[in-house]
Amino acid sequence: MPPIVWFAARRVAHGLVTLWFALTITFLLLRLLPGDPATAIASTNMDAAARQELLTKYGLTEALPVQYVKYLSQVLQGDLGTSFSQSEPVTQVLMARLPWTLLLTGTALVVTVAIGIPLGVLAATHARGALDRAIQVGGVMGQSLFVPSIGIFFLFVLGLKLQWFPIGGASAEDTYGLAWYLGVLHHLVLPCASLVLVSLGSYVLTLRSTLIDALGEDFCTLARAKGTRERTVVWKHGLRNALLPATTLLGLQLGFLVGGAVLTETIFAYPGVGRAIYEAVIRLDFPVLQGAFVLLSATVVIANMLTDLVYGLLDPRVRNA
Repeated sequence: MPPIVWFAARRVAHGLVTLWFALTITFLLLRLLPGDPATAIASTNMDAAARQELLTKYGLTEALPVQYVKYLSQVLQGDLGTSFSQSEPVTQVLMARLPWTLLLTGTALVVTVAIGIPLGVLAATHARGALDRAIQVGGVMGQSLFVPSIGIFFLFVLGLKLQWFPIGGASAEDTYGLAWYLGVLHHLVLPCASLVLVSLGSYVLTLRSTLIDALGEDFCTLARAKGTRERTVVWKHGLRNALLPATTLLGLQLGFLVGGAVLTETIFAYPGVGRAIYEAVIRLDFPVLQGAFVLLSATVVIANMLTDLVYGLLDPRVRNA
């Protein structure tokens, strides 16, 4: 078997085990939440027989192992159950929210890379200088920020006081058109900026460190000895190698962005999967919670598998390890 195929098979196997573990933990943790999910689906006016019939319909009277087996079986079939509070298929509920979360996290990831690469290069090419120190201080400060804190600050100052940006929702328009798209971008600014500020620091600091190491390697020294311009050495030779560890970090940061989106969407009333999780916790809507965690876990696991595969393609030493 070729090394790249064996490498890909191992990564897929690791990803599937990770996903199974995440699904199991999700199933168990939700059963430990305080409260009774029956209160979300059963009326207080129901008699005992009607209440028992309703709970039996949703499988809440079965033993925990039986519920677990049915849960995994349904997930494998793409059936995430029916929402207790909305009486709709969970898949339908989440698919209506998923595009907004993908838009938020995807935009935050792209902006992080677009800003992070130039800042990392500037810091590395001015190592131990004033600009480098300023970028490092900013990076450390960014790492210490808490998503809800910066989100509430933006919401209060830029949204409520200055009224530069809307303080909730995803668009003020009801019909598609130029005004709708502009409204979506306007509503996206604050939640996206909150995620970018928190994730940017670690990306810049990692890229700075790896680029400094790469610029000191023999291949960069040889390029300089051949008369190659320093700009070309940095951007063509050094950055290409420095981006390998940064690529891995980017995959890890996607998980952070997904987790941060839950808090960000709650603060800004952004209609994504994170907001659906918040609403489901309040209503003790187990199927929506389970479905949302399945969806987010699968997204993060797949993204990390793809990151590993890309890393393996870029660096043969990884796939041969």
